[in-house]
Amino acid sequence: MVVRHITNASRGTANAWHFYYALVFVITVLCGKLVVALAAP
Repeated sequence: MVVRHITNASRGTANAWHFYYALVFVITVLCGKLVVALAAP
């Protein structure tokens, strides 16, 4: 039971990190597009 709980906790942490990196990636892409749009005359 304890091992199963640890596995579920680590899985949740991995999902949180994956979500965080995906969010950062999306923001980076959006910021990049915004900079290109502002730089273009």
